[in-house]
Amino acid sequence: QVQLVESGGGLVQAGGSLRLSCAASGSIFGIVILGWYRQAPGKQRELVADISGGGRTNYADSVKGRFFISRDNAKSTVYLQMNSLKPEDTADYYCHLVGLDRFGVSFDYWGQGTQVTVSS
Repeated sequence: QVQLVESGGGLVQAGGSLRLSCAASGSIFGIVILGWYRQAPGKQRELVADISGGGRTNYADSVKGRFFISRDNAKSTVYLQMNSLKPEDTADYYCHLVGLDRFGVSFDYWGQGTQVTVSS
C-alpha cells in the first residue's frame, strides 16, 4: 500500500504565495522522483516541477523563477513553494511519485489532488 498525503492548497490573491506538501508512505523501497502536476478545468494534466533522488530539479517554463521544489528525504516529503501566483496557476495540483517496490521494480503513484485557486 502506498499513500501520498497532500496539503497546502487553498485560495490566494494574485501575487501571493502558497506552499504545497506531499508526504509519501507505505510500501516504498526507494523514491526515484517526486513531483507535482496540475490540471486546470478543461485542460490536460501538466508537469509543474519534479525532483530526483539526487536533487536534480525540473520545472515547467511557465513556473520557472516563481515556483521552487524541494524534498526532505528523511521524511519522504516533497514541497512546492509557489510565489508570485497568477490566476492562470489556478488548478488541481497532484503529487506524483516514481518509486521502487521491494523487487526493485519502478512504479508510479498519484495523490488525490489539492485545489489551488488564485483570484485576480
